[in-house]
Amino acid sequence: MTGAAAAAPPSGLTARERAALVAVAVQFFVNGSTFASFIPRLPEVRDATGITLDRLGLLSSIAAVAGFLGNASVSTVIERLGSRRTIVVCGTLLCAALPLIGFADTPWLLLAGLVVMMSVDVMVDVAMNLQASWLSARRHAPVMNRLHGLWSLGSLTGAAVGVGLTSAGVGLDVHLAVAGCVLLVAQHVGAHFMLRDDAAYHHSAAAEPGTEPGRRSRRAGLLGLVALAALGMGGVAMEVTPGDWAAFRFTDDLGTSEGFAALGFVAVAAGMTIGRFAGDWVAHRVPPRRLSRLAMVTVMAGVAIATLGPNQYVALAGFFVSGLGASTLLPTLYDRAARRPGRAGSGLGALTAGLRVGFLTLPVVTGALAASSLSVGQAIALVVLGAGALFIAADTLASHSSYQGG
Repeated sequence: MTGAAAAAPPSGLTARERAALVAVAVQFFVNGSTFASFIPRLPEVRDATGITLDRLGLLSSIAAVAGFLGNASVSTVIERLGSRRTIVVCGTLLCAALPLIGFADTPWLLLAGLVVMMSVDVMVDVAMNLQASWLSARRHAPVMNRLHGLWSLGSLTGAAVGVGLTSAGVGLDVHLAVAGCVLLVAQHVGAHFMLRDDAAYHHSAAAEPGTEPGRRSRRAGLLGLVALAALGMGGVAMEVTPGDWAAFRFTDDLGTSEGFAALGFVAVAAGMTIGRFAGDWVAHRVPPRRLSRLAMVTVMAGVAIATLGPNQYVALAGFFVSGLGASTLLPTLYDRAARRPGRAGSGLGALTAGLRVGFLTLPVVTGALAASSLSVGQAIALVVLGAGALFIAADTLASHSSYQGG
């Protein structure tokens, strides 16, 4: 970074850093494609393993425990391996879990695949967002929303491929085995160009003037971490719940085919992709808290349309609107957390802890509600409404703490 930094172009990035930014963008795309490869085909997974909706939610929540445990060790893993090697090692396991889910014919095999995915995804998630935030900080224009937009584009692509293969009658096992191999190759090629010197970039991004905090400052800093965790819980609920359960809204509530039902996830991903590619432009003009509130209201409106719509086409439009609203929530939070002053990774650790708690509780709560006298649509609406209330409370807490992110 010495001589190269002196020759940095007007964008603020050297040629090597620009290559690293492209590589990180590839990783965001691959990561989004990985989960989207099987989520639209969850009704088939349910049928292949012979479980009910509430059991599927329970298995997902059990797997989320592994994600929470992984979150507890993520700082140690990244400190020892470095962010790039963490992405390589954990990303390999993430891709390898896809065939395991595809060939699962018992609940235990499905659980094994989900446990592997959830335990290593948090490692990849934090590592790639650290690299993204470091590179974004060196640019004259923000890039985090667009990188998360590539995650959404990968999610949209993976879901669209799943829809096409479902309609063509391609088996779930063949689909996920091939997808795992393709995504693994793409990840390894991109990882070759990623940043390798974490210390140089972290210190330049995280160093901020300040003094040794007193008791009141430490208390306010702790409240800021709690607020980040709660914001993560609310944000992830509003982002993932509509997409994860959209297929069941169509098959179970509206009686559509599995092929059409997979379009629900595609609609959410499409709205999220469009919103994220425009997100940096919007975030530059709208204050963060106002943007978050506007996004939350848009999610609520979309979910209301999706769950109260009289037919599958109106519901499809509602899911698109919910994805559009959720598009800027998590990218902004990730950037705020990555740049939080203090111990390296503390902000991202708190945020991802909140995300994992959300992943732990959301499936079992939504599944239990959907398996009750409520419809799947009503279950989605209740969960998203509660998430919105939590998000508002956490945002208010953040504004009264010493943490002023974003």
